[in-house]
Amino acid sequence: MDTTKPALQLQDVQFTWPGAALPVIDIPQLQIEQGERVFVRGASGSGKTTLLSLIAAILKPQRGSIVVNAIDITAKEAPQADQFRADHIGLVFQQFNLLPFLSVTENVQLPCKFSPTRRKQAVLSGGSTAKEAERLLDAMQLPKNVYSTASTMRLSVGQQQRVAVARALIGSPKLVIADEPTSALDTDARDAFLKLLFNEVKQSSATLLFVSHDSALATMFDRNIDLQSLNRASTDTQHQAESVDH
Repeated sequence: MDTTKPALQLQDVQFTWPGAALPVIDIPQLQIEQGERVFVRGASGSGKTTLLSLIAAILKPQRGSIVVNAIDITAKEAPQADQFRADHIGLVFQQFNLLPFLSVTENVQLPCKFSPTRRKQAVLSGGSTAKEAERLLDAMQLPKNVYSTASTMRLSVGQQQRVAVARALIGSPKLVIADEPTSALDTDARDAFLKLLFNEVKQSSATLLFVSHDSALATMFDRNIDLQSLNRASTDTQHQAESVDH
C-alpha cells in the first residue's frame, strides 16, 4: 500500500437503480486520507448505504471512478472486485450479518477464509487466526465465556455488534466501513463502543468511514461530511419533489 496516496478517492461518481428516473448517488469529488476517521451523516433514504456499497465494490457505478488505496475498483470485473473487498476492506453492516450456525470466534475468523492476505496478517499478529480472533474480542471487551457460544443469535445486540466489529478488523484491512452500527445502543454504550473501535482502528493504522444519521457523533471524528451537501442527487430529488408539490 502506498501511504502517500489517499485512502479513498471518488471522482464524478453516479449511480442509478434500474428503472429509476434519477440517480441516488451523484458525487463530483470526495477524498479521504490514510488513517482518517471520517463521519458521514445523512437522513434515512439519502443514499448512505448505497454509497457504502459502491465504495466496498458491492455495487458498480454507471459513471466515474472509485479508488481505494491507489486501486481503481471500478475498473475491476466482479470476481476481482470481490477479492479486493475481501483482502482490503472491513465491513460492519447495520444488521451485523453474523452467521447463526457459526460460533462467535468462527464468525470473527470468517474473512480469513476468503482472503489469504488477511489470513496471513492475522497469523502474523496473533499466531493463529483463532488467537487473533480472541485478541480482538478481548479488545472489544466481550466476556470470554461467550467466545465458544454455538450461535451468535444467543448474544445481546451489543455483544453481536462487537463480534461484527472484530470480524471487520481481523487481518488488518486498511479501510473499515461502518453502516449505522450504533443505532441500537443507548448513549453510554454507544460512546464506550466508539472508543473501543477507535483504539483498534488506530492500532492497525486503518482508515475509518462511519455512516450514521446521528449527528451527535460527529465531534468524535477527525472530519464529518454532510451527505446531502456532497451528493448532488439529493438536491435533484428535493427539487423534483418541490416542483411536484407546486
